[in-house]
This record gives sequence, structure tokens and C-alpha cells, in this order.
Amino acid sequence: MNFSDCPRPLIVRFSLSQERIPMFATTLQGFTLGLAMIIPIGAQNAFVLSRGIHRNHHLLTATLCCLCDLVLIGIGVFGGANLLAASPIGLALLTWGGVLFLGWFGIRSLRSAWCGQEAALADSPRLMGVKSVLAMTLGVTLLNPHVYLDTLMLLGSFGSQFAEELRPAFAAGAMLASLVWFYGLAFGAAALSPWLARGRVQQAIDLVVGLIMLVLAAKLALGAIPAS
Repeated sequence: MNFSDCPRPLIVRFSLSQERIPMFATTLQGFTLGLAMIIPIGAQNAFVLSRGIHRNHHLLTATLCCLCDLVLIGIGVFGGANLLAASPIGLALLTWGGVLFLGWFGIRSLRSAWCGQEAALADSPRLMGVKSVLAMTLGVTLLNPHVYLDTLMLLGSFGSQFAEELRPAFAAGAMLASLVWFYGLAFGAAALSPWLARGRVQQAIDLVVGLIMLVLAAKLALGAIPAS
């Protein structure tokens, strides 16, 4: 018998090559770190939640938050962190602008919680037009220094530790986390809106949102005051 005539064993090739394993792990790290920075309640999350509860342009709000995050994450991971660190005056102006904006929005929400339907008819943050939603979303995003610190500084510093060929994977993971979280928050709040939009429940939510905004404004102000 000629062994050369025997069929050769079938060699199975896995589609997931060794080169792709580090890329997947890097993407997973970006996704995990991105979620860890987005999930804690803040101005963005509170505003997306409030728009979702009222089904008031909630998908537009989530989309704009995601787009801002995608741009800032990309800038941070690919070397933009140095821009923020090199401009202390710009950071100070941004911080105090955020203090004023968050303070105004917090007082507005507390007024709505205190006055109930009377405030809703007069000056309520509950129902807004497209332009108001766009302006408020950009405000809670771009006038919040924590957004820049998270996306440019923290994600940027983590991303810079990877080799250049792995940085796109890290950025993609962090961007995916932003998409999953904001759209999940908007859809989830909209699904629960029949219960969450009740009068007493909504007043409680306005109270919580207002307090969150004022606490964030106070933290920004205290952090911007130089130690004596």
C-alpha cells in the first residue's frame, strides 16, 4: 500500500486569526471604559432621560449626544488631548460657562417641580421645539467640561497607550458604548413614559434633575476656584 495515496487530513482554519484577537480585546476595553464614563448620572443623561419620558424629540437628543461624543472621542484618541491641556484659559472659560448654564437649567427644573402644571404652562423644560432641544442638548454637552475631560483627556490618554494600528479599535469600542447607552436610555425612557410622565412622578423627576444640575454646577465652580 502506498501511503502517498491516502487522503490528507483536513485542516480547519479558524476565521478568527491571532491578529484579530488583540483588536477584539482592544475594542472590548474601549467599550467597557466608555460605558464606565457615560453611565454615571450627569447633565447629558438627565436631559436625554427627560426628553425620553415626554417622547419629546428624544431620538434627536440621543443622536446629537452620540455625534458629539463620536467627534470628541475620535479627537481624544488620535492626539487631541494635548489641545485641552495646553489651553488653561479656554478651559476656565468653558468651566464658568458650564456653571452658569447648569445653574440656570437646574433652577428652571426646580421651579417646574415646585409649581407643577402652572410652571409647565409658563416656563417649563418639559416640552420643547426642535430648536430648543438642539440648543439644550448642545449646552449640556459642549458646556460641560466633564465631557471634555472624559473624552479628550481620559479616553485620549488610554488610547495613546495602544499601538497606532489598535487605536481605531479602541475608539470604535468607546463610540459603540456611547451609541448603545444614549439610544438605550432614550428608548427605555420612552417605553416607560406612560408611568414616568404622571404628575407626581414627573415633579419628582424634575426635582432630581434640578438638584443634579445644581450639584454639578457647584462642583464645577468649586473646582475652578484656585486653592488659597
